Amino acid sequence: MLMQRTVFVTGGGTGIGLACAHALKAAGHRVVVMGRREAPLAEAVAAGAADEWLLGDVAAPPALPGCDILVNAAGIAESAAFMKTDAAMFQRAFTTNVLGAALVTQAVLPRMLAQGWGRVIHVASTAALKGYAYTTAYTASKHALLGLVRSLAQEVAAKGVTVNAVCPGFTETPILAESIARIMARTGRTEAEARAELARPNPQGRLVQPGEVAAAVAFLASEAAGAVHGVAFPVAGGEVG
Repeated sequence: MLMQRTVFVTGGGTGIGLACAHALKAAGHRVVVMGRREAPLAEAVAAGAADEWLLGDVAAPPALPGCDILVNAAGIAESAAFMKTDAAMFQRAFTTNVLGAALVTQAVLPRMLAQGWGRVIHVASTAALKGYAYTTAYTASKHALLGLVRSLAQEVAAKGVTVNAVCPGFTETPILAESIARIMARTGRTEAEARAELARPNPQGRLVQPGEVAAAVAFLASEAAGAVHGVAFPVAGGEVG
């Protein structure tokens, strides 16, 4: 019989985070979602994707509940040509995507270590594994996030806690919708053309769906994934491997 675990999902009100909350709740776990906007979080609970919600920012997290499984899906993605990427954009990317990931992990890790079991799963990106033009701040932050995952994995390898990253390709989320709108505004392309451009790196010729990323997260959170540790798990249709 499945043991019910307590799951904490950052960025859990929308996109990949919400899909992960749904998947882990469906697996029988108790799920708490956190985000910066109350309405999506309350909707997630009302829809049965989570048991509780917590308002907060990973870059300055409130007191966090103890958990057995952390899914850190909070993140920001901004794009600009390198020469137009200022220090503030780098700061925003690293504050949320790297420092925020570190802070929430530090908050929940002691319970996992004390009980000798835990799962830490960060949502990175294919941008943690390769470069993309016009995304230097975002890509650099995701590379740094993967470095955090790999280093922490070495520290806790013998302590019953696994630390991994999932690396989705372009995924059908509100963040992607914002990217499509920017492409349309800057280039004059239609929505269909902008979507096709983002789907082009995927050998399957399509965008990844949030549920596909959530399925990978659910596996990494499971008992069966005990030997999967310190990895970057691509969910990208063969774009990276």
